[in-house]
Amino acid sequence: MADQLSAKDWLDLGLSVLAERGFTALKAEPLAKAMGVSRGSFYWHFADIAAYHAAILWHWREVAAEQIIAGLEASSPVEGPLPLLLRQAFGGRLALEKAVRTWATLDPLARTAVLAIDRRRLSYVEKLLREAGLAPELAVARAQILYWAFVGSAQSGKPLPPKRQALVLEELLRMALR
Repeated sequence: MADQLSAKDWLDLGLSVLAERGFTALKAEPLAKAMGVSRGSFYWHFADIAAYHAAILWHWREVAAEQIIAGLEASSPVEGPLPLLLRQAFGGRLALEKAVRTWATLDPLARTAVLAIDRRRLSYVEKLLREAGLAPELAVARAQILYWAFVGSAQSGKPLPPKRQALVLEELLRMALR
């Protein structure tokens, strides 16, 4: 089985474990046990746990920002990309977002990753707002407000019921694009 596992398999598992149990659970032995393989398989792909942590943070950036942005850019939603982005962001993997941000409070590497993804996401939302006709300085301010709402939602750990979430997202869009 170890020959069949890829680094991505380990990283996908790591994101799931991170979301469910936090960064302290990202250790070779329990991960290998969850995969049904020896630690040797883990070390075949990663030099050590620090290398794995760095790879997890990079993988999180790919999953939580780059893949979402690429998907939005490739699609042509009827209502525009911003409503679709907000629905995906607020309805997505908020447990993972919270876990990475918690990790970042204690670890400089995770903090650097969070700051990088924050910049990337903010610049993308600013771009969408400018494309929707907002002046650049207004796009910057409203992107920040939308992002703070997202981070606050992720940190709360309590998803809204679907009907209430739809109403909140509708109001956020109205405020952002007004």
